[in-house]
Amino acid sequence: MQRTMLKSKIHRVKVTGACVDYEGSVTIDSKLLEASDILEYEQVHIYNVSNGERFATYVIEGEPNSGVICLNGAAARKVSVNDLVIICSYVILDDAKCKNHKSKNVFVDLENRIERIH
Repeated sequence: MQRTMLKSKIHRVKVTGACVDYEGSVTIDSKLLEASDILEYEQVHIYNVSNGERFATYVIEGEPNSGVICLNGAAARKVSVNDLVIICSYVILDDAKCKNHKSKNVFVDLENRIERIH
């Protein structure tokens, strides 16, 4: 049996931009991507704490230390600048590996700078 498990989470980051006139995706500060082990073009799920929206998209790498979290294309309609969102990626694991699996959780401050990794 296989299970879908949380691989990484960037917890309660602030949306810094929303650009409808773009083909799609979310632009994320490359330092946040590195810390959370999320790759460019990887699928992510985004949970909007501010309005309850939940959706999936893919990642584009943003400038390091910029704090950028910009939703692009159709996803831009599901957020407002300054909304708090949780960005998650998942992995499919064989059941035997699930018991020892630990997700990588990145927590940020009000400027989307890394505070701690758990």
